[in-house]
Amino acid sequence: MNTALGRILYDSCPLCEAKDIANAALGDCAKHPLYNAVISPAMQWKQCNACQHIFTEGYFTDASAAAIFSKTNEHQKVGHDLERNRIISSKMIEKVLPYASSGKWLDIGFGNGALLVTAQEYGFTPVGIDLRADNVAALKQIGIEGHCIDLLKFDRPKQFKVISMADVLEHVPYPPAFLKAVHGLLEEGGVVFLSMPSAGALLWQLMTLANANPYWGELEHFHNFSRERLYALLEEHGFEPLRYGISERYRICMEIVARKR
Repeated sequence: MNTALGRILYDSCPLCEAKDIANAALGDCAKHPLYNAVISPAMQWKQCNACQHIFTEGYFTDASAAAIFSKTNEHQKVGHDLERNRIISSKMIEKVLPYASSGKWLDIGFGNGALLVTAQEYGFTPVGIDLRADNVAALKQIGIEGHCIDLLKFDRPKQFKVISMADVLEHVPYPPAFLKAVHGLLEEGGVVFLSMPSAGALLWQLMTLANANPYWGELEHFHNFSRERLYALLEEHGFEPLRYGISERYRICMEIVARKR
């Protein structure tokens, strides 16, 4: 197994499996609030010369992931700043409403839980998945179904009308397998909501040139998606992109709604 400090190295593009990859950028994650010395502070980003996708040189070993997930950022804890996040969540939900207005809503990586709490207010039945056990326990305490489980092991085929991945897909070592699992969990005609940094935005390029782009040192991220590459990936795995929007959750981020074909 090819490894660097705390990471399992990719030997090909994690999206298209092409071997022709090159160095793209070098970041420093040492100042990240969840940084742990089990991980190298240097983040070497790669680019696939076949599909142009940008990704880190590798993903966390089990030991590294356990060390990082042993801590939680304050804004990722259930209930954090719920009143303000309710407003942000409502704008996300309203982008979904033209395509789905009821049913089970699964939020993967639910973080502070605001999206699920707000989805319930809109009439959806909320269910959450998160890798942080304390967050799952806290979600259950406020009466919402929660599971601390790897999505790939979550066996609930065709049970969800909406699945949200708000700033999640860029954290996943192999997004194609993840999207395949999401496709299987959705009802026929169900919709997926995604948000993540928009690496194809002109603002992204300008902030990079000014040495002010925070995502080159984002410890928990393995991928930087452009809108074009994300749309292509969704279409490859049985989804029809329906709308694009700007995210208010984090800087330079996009929001996508897509339907299961």
